Amino acid sequence: MNKFEGVANTLFVPLVARIAVSKEFPEYFYDKKALELEPYLPDDAAKGSSQYSNMASVARYYNMDRMVTAFAKDHPECNVVYLGAGLETAYDRMHGKLPGVNWFEADLPDVIEARRKVFGQRERETTIPGDMFRMEWSKQVDNSLPTLLVISGVFQYFHEEDVVSFIQNCRVAFPGAEMIFDATSRFGLLYTNWFIKRTGNTSALMYFGIDDCKAFAKKCGTVLLEERTFFPDALKMLGKKLKFMTRLSMKTAERRKLVMILHLRLSQV
Repeated sequence: MNKFEGVANTLFVPLVARIAVSKEFPEYFYDKKALELEPYLPDDAAKGSSQYSNMASVARYYNMDRMVTAFAKDHPECNVVYLGAGLETAYDRMHGKLPGVNWFEADLPDVIEARRKVFGQRERETTIPGDMFRMEWSKQVDNSLPTLLVISGVFQYFHEEDVVSFIQNCRVAFPGAEMIFDATSRFGLLYTNWFIKRTGNTSALMYFGIDDCKAFAKKCGTVLLEERTFFPDALKMLGKKLKFMTRLSMKTAERRKLVMILHLRLSQV
């Protein structure tokens, strides 16, 4: 039985990356649940991937996991909401260590249906079908609790005006909440779209990039708490275990800030 029947191929890219890096560099990132799902992947799921693309995808999870953990430790009873969750396995990586978190995953109905088939119903976890931009999901999250919204690998596929409007809507629905999301610089989008074309997913090109994080946060009416690049820990921990071209690409991304994670507070000072 194919647990992923009907799931778009683009959803496999980050899962493939988590599997590959868990095998190659478990000292940096290890995702037991992702490895368990490998037998259910289609044969061509890894088409076009490279060590660098896998590391770029996983570095996002590595850093976001640490940011989620820090938030949960500061707020022992809280909500962590993954929007555009896809086949995210963060619950499996962190729930045992963070017992006070209420976990939410929201995505389009076919994705949530697949998640429910794969993961079932679990303790302190709520899955919500729907378009995240329509904000219906927000009605199922108690905004009286400290809330962290996590958007991973999603915004790049939309235009800036859509992203700004969405963040402003989240600020209204969750005043004082926090949000983390990854972003690519406008120059970085050129490489990313080249990679996407290699995978054959020409309908999944990216449009949204950020060059000035402070200016973007201000445009959304939010406070920039942190701007974090992807690779410092990976470069330090793995060094020459990485292929030369992977290291070079990672160092270039660091120097030019091609990819970063923004951490916002959804209220103005």
